[in-house]
Amino acid sequence: MARGGATRRPPRSHGDPEPGAPRPAATAAAAARRGRRSWWHQLPAPLTRFMPASPGTLLLWVTFISFLVYFSWPYVEFRLAKRGMERSVTPLDAPLMMDLPQFQGEHQESLYWGTYRPNLYLGIRARTPRSLLAGLMWLDMRNGQYSLRHTCQDFDKLIKHGWEAHNGRDYGRQELIDHALRLTTSFLKEKGEGSGYGGDWVVRLDAQDKRSSLSEAQQSATHLFFYIADEDRNLITVGSHETYLSGHALLAFGLHDDIGGWELHLGSKDNVEIHRAGFQSINMHELTDLVEQTLRKNEMQTGNLNLPDMIEDSSNIMIYQVSIKLPAMIDIVLLSGAGLDNSMIAERVKRLTGPMLSMRLESKQKHFEERYNHIFNVNNKILSKELSVGRVALSSLLGGIGYFFGQSKIAFPKSFIQKYGDKHIPYWPAALYTAVPSRSFFPRGFLWHEGFHQLVIWRWDAQISMDIIGHWLDLINADGWIPTDQILGAESLSLVPEKFVLQDPSNGNPLTLFLAIHDLASGMRANQFSGEEAEKISTFLERAYVRLNSCFQWFNSRQSGKYEGTFFWHGRDSITIRELNPKTSTSGLDDYPRASHPNDDERHVDLRCWMLLATKCMRLIAELLKMDTYLEKDYYNLSIQLSDFGTLNKMHLDVKSGGYFDYGKHTEKVRLRWYELEGKYAMRRVLLRETLQPHLQLVPHVGYVSLFPFMMGAIPPESWVLEKQLDIISDRSILWTDYGIRSLSRTSSMYMKRNMPHAAPSWRGPIWINMNYMILSALHHYSHADGPYMGRAGELYDELRSNLIRNIVHNYHETGFFWEKYDQKNRGKGKGARSYTGWSSLIVLIMSESYLSIADLSN
Repeated sequence: MARGGATRRPPRSHGDPEPGAPRPAATAAAAARRGRRSWWHQLPAPLTRFMPASPGTLLLWVTFISFLVYFSWPYVEFRLAKRGMERSVTPLDAPLMMDLPQFQGEHQESLYWGTYRPNLYLGIRARTPRSLLAGLMWLDMRNGQYSLRHTCQDFDKLIKHGWEAHNGRDYGRQELIDHALRLTTSFLKEKGEGSGYGGDWVVRLDAQDKRSSLSEAQQSATHLFFYIADEDRNLITVGSHETYLSGHALLAFGLHDDIGGWELHLGSKDNVEIHRAGFQSINMHELTDLVEQTLRKNEMQTGNLNLPDMIEDSSNIMIYQVSIKLPAMIDIVLLSGAGLDNSMIAERVKRLTGPMLSMRLESKQKHFEERYNHIFNVNNKILSKELSVGRVALSSLLGGIGYFFGQSKIAFPKSFIQKYGDKHIPYWPAALYTAVPSRSFFPRGFLWHEGFHQLVIWRWDAQISMDIIGHWLDLINADGWIPTDQILGAESLSLVPEKFVLQDPSNGNPLTLFLAIHDLASGMRANQFSGEEAEKISTFLERAYVRLNSCFQWFNSRQSGKYEGTFFWHGRDSITIRELNPKTSTSGLDDYPRASHPNDDERHVDLRCWMLLATKCMRLIAELLKMDTYLEKDYYNLSIQLSDFGTLNKMHLDVKSGGYFDYGKHTEKVRLRWYELEGKYAMRRVLLRETLQPHLQLVPHVGYVSLFPFMMGAIPPESWVLEKQLDIISDRSILWTDYGIRSLSRTSSMYMKRNMPHAAPSWRGPIWINMNYMILSALHHYSHADGPYMGRAGELYDELRSNLIRNIVHNYHETGFFWEKYDQKNRGKGKGARSYTGWSSLIVLIMSESYLSIADLSN
């Protein structure tokens, strides 16, 4: 029996007839019985039925068919091409991860509400496609001008914003400093007696003035805006029409399918003035513009800077302007299940406002800090100021978890677009619960980043981490591919430039989900979980195995090289004349220098290492679950093949330097040069690439790619290559700095070179925390592995860990933010996007010395 139960048949030579076909002698006899009929009369009946009786008119008939085929072929070709693309938007035929019982019932309800709109300074929604939405805005008033704050944006130039405490479930606290205004927002959620589905939540707004003179603050009002909106377009009814002075007010109420009746209440001991406006709209991403236009219009008509107290018919958006004199404190409560018998409205409002809320927030904060210290066990490893920064890093990551729903846009091939005009085909409607790299710059899901995020999150809350990974795995299509950038829903689309929206189904991103899943499975093998947790993780891994296999097979076929065991990142531009070195965005290391002339001869050492990780992960899951089928044997053989040290060295090692390099068609003689070209009306200057003849060779750029086998533990601890790798890491003229390991050697011809005039170098020098974490994990591994270099690895580990912690803590205290990357030259200063608490949150694991399970990878 062959694999899959199919019966094997002996091969048939080209001369043998098909089984069941008539033998030659029988064929001849049949021809004799048919007599001497012409070939015309021997045509099949279905054809002769519609053909002319005489062969003389055959030419006319053939001409007619030819014209028919000629004019209909473009349509046929279009349908065939589109049908091929439709497979890329067809879900994988396998049980969904999110249908597992562990993600239903109490778990699902406990995560229903959350701060799941990370693109806003404060945004609340439910984990459902059509949710009640809530959010905060405020007016920044300076020099007679005002602007509305709502969406997290770096150009708002807030002095500080971000979650200082967040447990990912029911509590969070953040501080927003906008010039003189210091606004602390606290979020609390609970399911109590009388609550409906998902429970109740409250937001506390504590507004203070940073100016030394309180009299100055008292002279002007501060305008806060809080809104409630229903994506399902259910009617929202306004509450009390009386002017609010102090105490309590019912702001709004309505009905929603998930939670039944609901009410929105406001409580405060301070004097506040409330104005409101109601609108009917489905464009939630345009709320900022809607409020600004309404304020300006009312100001022009009445001279007052407030909402007009006008409500449109069938309003599904209600916005409240709360004007206060600082300091002031406001509690806004949403109660679910209102209107039910025994809903206890008054008691629930009291419990979630005023002194009782203050006590509960203090208790939640204390519990969060105690749990952080217990899980990450940092008390004896770092200083108190470092401890507080670690808590902020974790909180910013958890507070950046979002929920999105929509359809990705999948790009047609360029040839198809040029011929037929269609640019994309929609993915199926899908939900994604995910962390995001940066609330202000990248507030959406990125496949390349998410595996690193989950290295932190699973240690804090394994159930949330599995929920997130499960959502990602449910996005796998029939081919095993996942769209790398998730831009789901109108709100996300409004924040992304059009050129980044379309996703190419021939391109992939690094297999970092395997990184997190392997780490989770290693924790299982090390008995780090309770019996109940271990059972849930086993169930999760068992269902994930089918989807992970499909994902691996996509990479193994679609990103493979010319020869067995070789891989390269597809999607590089082989005909570019504008870039110094064609980018490899699919690798995640966008402008890291690769072969100068992309073609199918390329071999990328980092992708080979990601594939090795994937095979090790699949092996580990199979061992844990005691699987024993042909598929597991294949993964075992693949991991042995990709682990072969001799083959790795033959393909990628430069013996002289001890570094691992890509292989491809390459020349170092490349530059950008200005040319004058004749335009339609005048001469114009353009910057074009100029190169000499390339040839196949190792690509001689030392950097992160050169260390991938080291980072994955693929180098035996006794090998001389390990010593060379430690030399590369520790050499200040190559990669070492006092702030972390730089991405590209100072000796590289591409070091800090712009790929295009407007494109600042990114992976050509600056320090990236995700790669430094992997380097640190490897140093930690080799410092405990028997071999001649364990002592030196330990020394480098201690120094690098200290440098990374010191620099990130210093930057946070100096700027109030974590950064996308760090300057290798300018005293380690933060660069790129600020509020970048995706993989920069790995500092939590560096502080607690929680590293990748490289020992499991190297076995």
